[in-house]
Amino acid sequence: MFEIFVNTHYDIVGKRVYAFWISGILLALGIISFIFQGLNYGIDFRGGTLVQFKFEENITAGEIRSLLKSPELGTPQIQRSDVNEYMIRVLTMGTGDEIQNIIQNDLKEKTFEIRRSEIVGPKIGEELRRKAVGAIFAALFLILVYISIRFELKFAIGAVAAIFHDVIVTLGLFSIFQWEISMPVLAAFLTIVGYSLNDTIVVYDRIRENKLTHKNKTFPDVINLSINQSLSRTIITSLTTFLVVLILVIFGGEVLFGFSIAMLIGIVVGTYSSSFVASPILILWEHKFRTKELVKK
Repeated sequence: MFEIFVNTHYDIVGKRVYAFWISGILLALGIISFIFQGLNYGIDFRGGTLVQFKFEENITAGEIRSLLKSPELGTPQIQRSDVNEYMIRVLTMGTGDEIQNIIQNDLKEKTFEIRRSEIVGPKIGEELRRKAVGAIFAALFLILVYISIRFELKFAIGAVAAIFHDVIVTLGLFSIFQWEISMPVLAAFLTIVGYSLNDTIVVYDRIRENKLTHKNKTFPDVINLSINQSLSRTIITSLTTFLVVLILVIFGGEVLFGFSIAMLIGIVVGTYSSSFVASPILILWEHKFRTKELVKK
């Protein structure tokens, strides 16, 4: 089997304090952004109207914005998705025809076609938001139960903490850069949960095997050994997936950007957390309860 890293002896566990600092800073930045900026919910989650126009002639977003000054439209969001192609979002419903009429009447010299038109009610958007949050927490709970049965509770806590870390860091970056949260992005977040768990389970399997075969080693040494043994497989798998998703980010266009950038971040953060978050948490858990046992004695 092809391997990149063979017989490595990296002291990953020994660097866990630095990893916790990095994770803490990323989480803190994300939380600060949540407080001051919030998330940029798309039409799917907050309701409204989206119309995507493709013009044959050259036109700028400023020209389009100068036309859409009707009080009924509020403040439209105009986003370029391709050459002479723009997505117009408004938070009011049923305004797709009005936008089309304004552009048709005021830009008679321009030829255009409507590539996409969506209308979502505010109640539906709110319900979708609630169900999205519920889906992620349900997934985390089921993972906690599954890993507790397959391994031990401390392994389940480490895996869920790593997944929670991955989701919050990715959400934080979406908040910082104000990337739009849509249904495809939600699908990406649920995929991130599964991807991160897969990496973590591989390392956990190694830890469980090495605890039995290397009884003379300390628990941190067993974890270090297990991570190093899984490193080549983890890097190769993550790298191949990363390259595919990177192509989507670069060439996938505006429609796929939210999904692909969420996946790209999730792959990087998930690979990092399986080694630097999920496994070191086992040491903290072991140390905490072993210390309690010694105090009782």
